[in-house]
Amino acid sequence: MKILVAVDGSDISMRAVRFVIALNRKLTKPARVTMMAVDPPPFPGVETRIGTKATRQMHEETLESMLKDARRSLSRAKLELNERAEIGEIADTILNVAKKERVDLIVLGSHGRGAVKGILLGSVSSKVIAQTEIPVTIVR
Repeated sequence: MKILVAVDGSDISMRAVRFVIALNRKLTKPARVTMMAVDPPPFPGVETRIGTKATRQMHEETLESMLKDARRSLSRAKLELNERAEIGEIADTILNVAKKERVDLIVLGSHGRGAVKGILLGSVSSKVIAQTEIPVTIVR
């Protein structure tokens, strides 16, 4: 089974990681897990103002902060792990990677770092559900 788990450094994305680890324990054959973080592009004009090097460094630091705790947990669980750090529109990037890697399941949190308290399902998870035929598990 190929599983894509999207992470953003939030507590809810770590719950998604723990879900993947628990699911893997129940499988007869270990899953191949793609863990990915997506950083949206900066607003127009930002890169021109701060420069390409600073923009690249900003993305690298943000993506690393999104991935580090999930990487540690998934590595401890000894899962076959492929890591992706992407820049782009979040839901579209998740969908494109899931399709390209032919995953069997997408796992993501119900809402992430930018969510407003009280929202049951974030815009990224809603869009992923609406635009894919791949099974999706939303973790709350």
